[in-house]
Amino acid sequence: MGWTFQDKYAVHNEFGNAFTLVTPSRNEIILADPEAAHGVLSRRKEYIKPAEMYAPLNIFGPNLDTVEGEDWQRHRRLTAPSFNEKSSSLVWSEALRQAQDMLKSWTEQGKRGTQDTARDTAKLALHVITSAGFGVSYAFDADSQPLPSKHSLTYSDALSLVLRNFILLAIFPLRLLNFPFSPKPFRKVGQAAQEFREYMEQMVVNERAMISKRESGTGNLMSALVRASEEDKLSSKTGGPSQGLNADEILGNAFIFAMAGHETTANAIAAALVLLAANPTVQDWLAEEINNVSSGDDTNYETLFPKLNRCMAVMLETLRLYGSIVFIPKSTGSHAQTLQIKDTTHPIPPNTFIYTNSQALHCNPHSWGPDVLTWNPKRWITPSSAGHVGAETLIEPQQGTFIPWADGPRLCPGRKFAQVEFVAVMKTLFRDHRVQAVLKEGEDEESGKTRLLQMIDDSAIFAITLQMQNPRSVGLRWVKK
Repeated sequence: MGWTFQDKYAVHNEFGNAFTLVTPSRNEIILADPEAAHGVLSRRKEYIKPAEMYAPLNIFGPNLDTVEGEDWQRHRRLTAPSFNEKSSSLVWSEALRQAQDMLKSWTEQGKRGTQDTARDTAKLALHVITSAGFGVSYAFDADSQPLPSKHSLTYSDALSLVLRNFILLAIFPLRLLNFPFSPKPFRKVGQAAQEFREYMEQMVVNERAMISKRESGTGNLMSALVRASEEDKLSSKTGGPSQGLNADEILGNAFIFAMAGHETTANAIAAALVLLAANPTVQDWLAEEINNVSSGDDTNYETLFPKLNRCMAVMLETLRLYGSIVFIPKSTGSHAQTLQIKDTTHPIPPNTFIYTNSQALHCNPHSWGPDVLTWNPKRWITPSSAGHVGAETLIEPQQGTFIPWADGPRLCPGRKFAQVEFVAVMKTLFRDHRVQAVLKEGEDEESGKTRLLQMIDDSAIFAITLQMQNPRSVGLRWVKK
């Protein structure tokens, strides 16, 4: 299904908003009708996640992304408290700190700029999730970090290796990776997975010790996850059913938090920076908002984040055209279902896959207009009647036309986490600086813009997310305005 990024809406323009691929193993429905897509994603009991596609995500244990039915309800109830305003405030503060240090490292490169934008945004996102997610903070430019006792890798390095080698861990059992005769790169990944598990297990032990002493939590995701589970277990001692998460489920959800919160946000930030470099007028539009709403204490999450709608618009428009997930798979499972498309109800046999083509939904000219393939963050903004920048509002897309975080009951719980991180980064980078393509000798700005757009359009699915294939092909340089 990686073809959907390059295809956009073209195949649906030819065959309609829903068509069936008949294969030797099963039938597959490719869906790009907004109302029908919303219906499929809302009916979580009838349209389930294909177990064979999501089982690899159980590397460290069952989690919110892989379970179904009553198990999903339990996981959802116990993981939801992790994503709250306290954790959002932690994300905001850490993203500001990391972005300031990242910007400093970029401006120090001068006219030669940097070719490491994607690598650096990945580092930023990793540090935000380790801090706001697990309470482990790192300096952005720290070349070396002290090792805790009994560890050969820092928490950050272990997590980074695990995330970069997710496919390897999904294919090979950990015991095989750690086998003495396995290739050295395999053993390194196996060691990272083992140490990551040990770090997380120690975090759980530490949090439970704080609970037993009646000490307040830190507010990070892991803390909230453990506390919600422990509180649920306590309720069982007073007569309620015990439905807390077991040890593997806590680790499984902690891993999925890290995985979902790292690569997708890093990709969005990197893509947005390339697009902004190609569109200097949008940078000016963005900076106008940042400088209008920032005054006094410009680090306050509660007062600033809700006002930075143009920053949010940049994220939404980037995800519309270059979102990390280009399709959402579902299955009818062992039961027949129905699918309503316009005025017709279609019977869908058991064991049928339904791929909601989110890329096509985001590129449908009937939903987004004739300029659907043009990156234009301004389409998301409704101006205020008085013309005040800080009083603008974001449009609400028609149901089913914009689903970068999925839709329905299984909407990504980390959506706010990602939004806060993205907006904090944009606010920091574009308040006093602008980004430009590093031009080749004799090259004009228009040619530089063309190369930037070619770089981002040359994206493809790596492992499970959309990424630029050659993110170092065009350098970016940062200048103070």
